[in-house]
Amino acid sequence: MSLLGAPATLSRQKALRMVPRYARPDMVAIWEPENRFKIWFEIEAHATEALAKLGVVPKSAADALWAWWATNPKIDVAAIDAIEAVTKHDVIAFLTWVAEQVGDEARFMHQGMTSSDVLDTCLAVQLSQAADILLADLDALLDAIKRRAFEHKMTPCIGRSHGIHAEPVTFGLKMAEAYAEFSRGRDRLIAARKDIATCAISGAVGTFANIDPRVEAHVAAKLGLTVEPVSTQIIPRDRHAMFFATLGVIASSIERLAVEIRHLQRTEVLEAEEYFSPGQKGSSAMPHKRNPVLTENLTGLARMVRSYAMPAMENVALWHERDISHSSVERYIGPDATITLDFALARLTGVVDKLLVYPARMQKNLDKMGGLVHSQRVLLALTQAGASREDSYVMVQRNAMKVWESDGVLSLLDLLKADADVAALLTPREIEEKFDLGYHLRHVDTIFDRVFG
Repeated sequence: MSLLGAPATLSRQKALRMVPRYARPDMVAIWEPENRFKIWFEIEAHATEALAKLGVVPKSAADALWAWWATNPKIDVAAIDAIEAVTKHDVIAFLTWVAEQVGDEARFMHQGMTSSDVLDTCLAVQLSQAADILLADLDALLDAIKRRAFEHKMTPCIGRSHGIHAEPVTFGLKMAEAYAEFSRGRDRLIAARKDIATCAISGAVGTFANIDPRVEAHVAAKLGLTVEPVSTQIIPRDRHAMFFATLGVIASSIERLAVEIRHLQRTEVLEAEEYFSPGQKGSSAMPHKRNPVLTENLTGLARMVRSYAMPAMENVALWHERDISHSSVERYIGPDATITLDFALARLTGVVDKLLVYPARMQKNLDKMGGLVHSQRVLLALTQAGASREDSYVMVQRNAMKVWESDGVLSLLDLLKADADVAALLTPREIEEKFDLGYHLRHVDTIFDRVFG
């Protein structure tokens, strides 16, 4: 059954398992049966063309295939499915249907080839096409993050460790961190795309016994792929495992930024929040609610993308030269992982682009705890003034705990000035100098130069 409850064709059942709510048309189109059959035809036609050049089949056979294709035929998915219902073999069903359209010359198709030559090479093309869309998605996301990073390059906010106030950072640095991380993800995806884009036209058990290796080289060149050095009838699945693992890492980066935004949107923090459009509703019960629904959704989608990496790794260990245990897995994870990640990247780009940022609230939170965020500078100054690190820590901590327990009502600066042990080592002016916010931000330019060049 299809997602809407109506019967689906065999081909469509195999191609699309995604949830339409989280799918975008360009990526979905890659996994539609029409695109798959188009790639299958190109593989078969290019192989027949190469065989003709080698004198194995008549040139008229390749000419007949391309002549038929030039008429822009509509691939009849339903007809192919009807044949498969009898043959129980998808590639044979496709070849049978093409032969019915082309005529007698079609008998020279698939000479010396095996089904995996078509299926694996096609999957390589589809994953390459998917990777190209994902790379474009990453470029759009990186552009949005970079814009917001420079917009808030020097917008101070509190840095947190363990969820607790630590020392000042800037919101621009938070965005720069995300930019650097997604840039690494982009580099990994480029490498994974290159790794996955291989062609295997080597026949049964991959020995080229019944097909010349030059056919494989010709098909690979025509499809923009490289030749698989050893294909053992199938392309080794370590390539696929790395590809899906890379998608999983990118998904984890999506979640990391999504979780950061979710935390910043909490009522007690409210330093940033998702854009809330006119007419939008946050709760069916509580009219005041503005919930981080998009980033919560992204957290869930990231979990799904990561979940596809494990079965891809389990596909690596197949029996001997091949078995079919990987096939059902890939019919799921190929479409689902790429479609879901494509949607998630686009959604995150929109979140970042429209993110509401509240610098005044950031400053308010910075000031909330009575200057505790400057404690380390005082600690270091005391050690430089001659106190041991242990004694310096005790002096600062005993005053800091009073501020903490007062919920920021007391001032660390005032308490330190009134502390006789501290005053014996540092003048009031020297203590005050250690509470300069700008000190913490003086290397922001250096970090931005490292990230953005």
